[in-house]
Amino acid sequence: MGVFSARKACKFAPIFSLLYIFSTTIHVSCFQYEVGGKRGWIRPDGSEYETYNEWAQQHRFHVGDTLCTFNHFKYSNDSVLLVNNEDYTECAVNNPISKFEDGNTVFEFDHSGFYYFISGQPGHCQAGQKMIIWVMGAHHQSAISAPSPSPRGPTISQDGSEGRNADSWGPSQTNSTDTMPITSILLNLFMGVVIVLYLLMD
Repeated sequence: MGVFSARKACKFAPIFSLLYIFSTTIHVSCFQYEVGGKRGWIRPDGSEYETYNEWAQQHRFHVGDTLCTFNHFKYSNDSVLLVNNEDYTECAVNNPISKFEDGNTVFEFDHSGFYYFISGQPGHCQAGQKMIIWVMGAHHQSAISAPSPSPRGPTISQDGSEGRNADSWGPSQTNSTDTMPITSILLNLFMGVVIVLYLLMD
């Protein structure tokens, strides 16, 4: 039994080796953006050097099979509303798609397209606490190892349409999480089960 199992293990060792190599080369990378940088999600008071949309235009937001992207909102006595284009333009807070009030919101982008965020506090949206984010899909990705500013990318107007290019944005302040080898973990578990079952077979 022991000799036979050892022979079987040696016979299929190349297959297991290939599976292992494959599993260690596929990763899911996740990036988390701190909305507004150090100041967070607050009502503008006029002293800011950039608007929320200018901040958003400094980054590339992507979603795809091997990439996930999050927005981190930090705030107090405020809220984050995900709304449609019309409610964004009118600063309407009564019918949001989603509403967050925990003060430490992490929002995951699960599809490409435009996302519209406003504050739910009276007068905050009208004062400029609003933001449009354009999320690119997998077909826009090109060997991305980390998010980077897009000085030649499309600008976004207040109504969500793409405008002319901008070249004067500041440096990126993106924070990225560690690469998470989710596929690698699953494949390694699967390989372990297959090896054990195969060696136990008569």
